[in-house]
Amino acid sequence: MRIRRLGTLSFVLLFVLCGLGSRAVAEENGGFVRLFDGRTLNGWTLVGGIGPGYVVQEDGVLACPAEGGGKLLTEKEYSDFIFRFEFKLDKGGNNGVGLRAPLGGDAAYNGMECQILDDSDARYAHLEPGQYHGSIYKVAPAKRGALKPVGEWNREEISAIGRRIKVVLNGKTIVDADLNAVHDPETLYEHPGMLRDRGHIGFLGHGPSAVYFRNIWIKDLSKPERDNTPPPGFHALFNGKDLTGWKGLVADPPTRARMTPEQLAAAEKQATQEALKHWKVVDGVLTYDGKNNSLCTAKDYGDFELLVDWKIEPGGDSGIYLRGSPQVQIWDNPLGSGGLFNNQKHPSNPTHKADKPIGEWNRFRILMVGEKVTVFLNNDLVVQAVPMENYWERDKPIYSTGQIELQHHGAPLYFKNLYIREIPRKTE
Repeated sequence: MRIRRLGTLSFVLLFVLCGLGSRAVAEENGGFVRLFDGRTLNGWTLVGGIGPGYVVQEDGVLACPAEGGGKLLTEKEYSDFIFRFEFKLDKGGNNGVGLRAPLGGDAAYNGMECQILDDSDARYAHLEPGQYHGSIYKVAPAKRGALKPVGEWNREEISAIGRRIKVVLNGKTIVDADLNAVHDPETLYEHPGMLRDRGHIGFLGHGPSAVYFRNIWIKDLSKPERDNTPPPGFHALFNGKDLTGWKGLVADPPTRARMTPEQLAAAEKQATQEALKHWKVVDGVLTYDGKNNSLCTAKDYGDFELLVDWKIEPGGDSGIYLRGSPQVQIWDNPLGSGGLFNNQKHPSNPTHKADKPIGEWNRFRILMVGEKVTVFLNNDLVVQAVPMENYWERDKPIYSTGQIELQHHGAPLYFKNLYIREIPRKTE
């Protein structure tokens, strides 16, 4: 028994010392830790490997051979970080760094890709600006001229702090982009992954030539969220204390449009008085007893990015009305939440179920630009650029503006962390 106890103590002590050692190494390197040990691919996972994939050479260099590639991604996910590495290109080399990427899908679209490319090769002479080295692929073009000649080692640093993405190549800043400043509808439709707030980091390799990496480090700057505290660029719809900025529901958009301002104001006053009896704030959570009607924002919105944390009980049913129209679905159903439930001509279901178990908190990230809606559920893309149909007037397009509504469907509901970022529209 004594020998076994000593063995356990030794194991615990070794575990603690290893943890302290890792922390000490990070502190010695300004908070940076190695992602690649120069010997193995521990801590990495290869997705969609091509040929030999990635090879660790005898000199401690990580190589993506001309005939290899695939997505070599960190096992761990990161939110905010600084990523440093060195790379060398063979002639025509083409790779990329996946940022906040999911394991599945195309990282350049479902996440972000910082391009790695031999800009000098003739075959790349006529690319779009956002396809050259260092660019956030087709989102934020990089300045050119800092890349060293083929065969020489380059040093690169990529920092992702919230929506601010900065790329420094050989000491020169080539990208300093605020993703919240991207308002082009087509870019937002095609690159929803730029809105993800966390994901994997890694290399996105393919031919036609080899690319080499070494000295791969990261500084994790992720911080815990505070409830009902909006991220930069967002405004809190719910303050966590009371129902300031909310009102009760009056009829539907066509009916409200036929009312005089005086009639509408009187009806909203009465509806709000009733709503306040059933929608209450409990410990920072917007709580509904299921016995009244939907709750609406006092303000109308056009194009926006919306964050909503929600929770339901067994059999629960609700949704998020956009511009006063139903709805991004919330329910206890095998199909999963997030679909545009009332669509008839366009897809109405999510691509897959991404709901957490009933009783746990879920998060929607909803992007509405023009008539199209994109939905992430728990950081998983379930709807991409699907037109939302006008449920109230099927012969008309969706309204250009309208209120956001938390749908009543006769079940208890729970909401928190409701944030919105309005997206300016291009003026003609």
